[in-house]
Amino acid sequence: MNKEVRSWIVKAYEDYITAKHLLSLPDDEIPTSAVCFHSQQLVEKMLKAFLVFHRVSFGRWHNLAILKKLCSEIDEDFKKLDLEGLSIYAVEVRYPEEFFIPSVKEARECFDVMETVKEFMFEKFDINEKIVKKWIREERRLEEKGEYE
Repeated sequence: MNKEVRSWIVKAYEDYITAKHLLSLPDDEIPTSAVCFHSQQLVEKMLKAFLVFHRVSFGRWHNLAILKKLCSEIDEDFKKLDLEGLSIYAVEVRYPEEFFIPSVKEARECFDVMETVKEFMFEKFDINEKIVKKWIREERRLEEKGEYE
């Protein structure tokens, strides 16, 4: 696996860690928009990692349906993923002109989708959380030493 694919996966995993941490707060303190956003981001970045791995170019969009379709053209298993509704969290919850606050239930549902996609993608890449955490530690060490490329 090349460095670019690993970087996509690491960035996606950081979204997972963030959403998981936020959901550990008491319900009345959970920033639900942030949980939904980071859930969408993990899915988007993992799909893009898969496309990069397979050398498929993609635009700078956040539409998960388009990304899923591109992935499905490589591997039909992607057709089984239910990503319906997550795309709105890429932009709509981030800006006041499209303002709405998702419920805690919605946030947990988004997290569940993210968890499913994370496991699905880890299987596709034949990796696990331990491996990704190792990559993160390696990146941090390089950064601390000033050796980051």
